[in-house]
Amino acid sequence: MNLNVQTLDQSRDRLPELLAPAGNWDCAKAAVENGADAIYFGLERFNARMRAENFTEADLPELMAFLHRRGVKGYVTVNTLVFTGELPEAEQYLRSIIAAGVDAVIVQDIGICRLIRHLSPNFPIHASTQMTVTSVAGVEFAKNLGCQLVVLARECSIKELNKIQQQLSDRNITLPLEVFVHGALCVAYSGQCLTSEALGGRSANRGECAQACRMPYDL
Repeated sequence: MNLNVQTLDQSRDRLPELLAPAGNWDCAKAAVENGADAIYFGLERFNARMRAENFTEADLPELMAFLHRRGVKGYVTVNTLVFTGELPEAEQYLRSIIAAGVDAVIVQDIGICRLIRHLSPNFPIHASTQMTVTSVAGVEFAKNLGCQLVVLARECSIKELNKIQQQLSDRNITLPLEVFVHGALCVAYSGQCLTSEALGGRSANRGECAQACRMPYDL
């Protein structure tokens, strides 16, 4: 579960956006019925939870129509690294997402940010927590990539969050921030852990994390 927290001056005038994950219709309906302002979900490719239950590209038109009838937004996660040979497929994938009326794409790979901007000058991009943004410099970098919102690294402390907010305010940067308020934490930093790939050949940055950090070990 995430909160989209606006910059300091804006936050006094509005409530944060409550964002919930949903991997299937039951989860999506439960999130909507229980007050979520938006949901985020992955599809068949380029998704950090490839081994979990996910929606399909074919589900998008019906799902977005369901959400929009209820005043809820839908964000698609494209939150893995994408290799050069996959770019043509990624481009077609993004075209389908944009055409389906998705409200934003949550992105890890900076090349995908550029590709989205090539396809559409205005389509909303959210910088994923997998981008490991932990400072005001990282927020500015994401903004220069065309991101309209930044999901800060889940490992940031409240003190660090406040510092980033204050520095953004001091620089007159009004880019909204989002933070995780419930869910798992990485043993390292989100988007930076190589344990699963090193031990089992399953890359967390390709949506195949084996969660090796949760396994029992003998010393």
